[in-house]
Amino acid sequence: MTRDQIRTLLADVAAGRLPLDEAERRLSWAPTECLDFATLDHHRALRQGFPEVIFGEGKTVSQICTIAERLAAAGAGMLATRLSDEAREALVDRLPEVRVNDLGRTAHLPARGEPGPAPDAPVLVVSAGTSDLPVAEEAAVTASVLGNEVERVADVGVAGLHRILEQSDVLSRAGVIVVVAGMEGALPSVVGGLVAVPVIAVPTSVGYGAAFGGLSALLGMLNSCAAGVTVVNIDNGFGAGFAASRINRLALNRGAGRGPGEGL
Repeated sequence: MTRDQIRTLLADVAAGRLPLDEAERRLSWAPTECLDFATLDHHRALRQGFPEVIFGEGKTVSQICTIAERLAAAGAGMLATRLSDEAREALVDRLPEVRVNDLGRTAHLPARGEPGPAPDAPVLVVSAGTSDLPVAEEAAVTASVLGNEVERVADVGVAGLHRILEQSDVLSRAGVIVVVAGMEGALPSVVGGLVAVPVIAVPTSVGYGAAFGGLSALLGMLNSCAAGVTVVNIDNGFGAGFAASRINRLALNRGAGRGPGEGL
């Protein structure tokens, strides 16, 4: 249950529009729901601004669909990542309103009610190469689902340095920039040296043998000489998109008189 849903529920009870018993029934979802294979946190959105996210790898299609249906029934919406083709197809069959992204391997069911205001500045997701796009798209979908305008710039790695330099306009209007790169992972340092906003670097497992499944990119990004670059785990587009959203919404929350812990 989201913060707005709780407030609406309490306001309806106070105004006499909703019986107390019905309000109690709706609140009975909180805070957890125990399944045979999972314990769902229905108050995640209330505490953190967004419902619990389903990580698809390692789960059966049946488990993913059951979790998604229970989260959807609570009214807070649902985001699932790292989904197989079979899992995405099954979710569409079970939840026809779900929105799937095949490249990012995600599925999203919007929450009930109107979305909150979006920050003025977009989250920009930059990918070094086309092979990095699945991770970049996971980051972009995550930031978009969390209520941000998202812009994308693809295939601007350091093998052709002029390509990122030609993107000065889009770089200058971003509130936060997520940079996704494999191989040696040099692109975040380049972007970090060009902009005055936070840069979140995402190493990918793209590369030949000595890339060590993304370890070379990770270490290169951790050793960036550009100020203001922070790094998430290998292939963790979701983590980068979520962090970018939290950073990007700080100014919006302050302008609305909300504290950092008052959600999205």
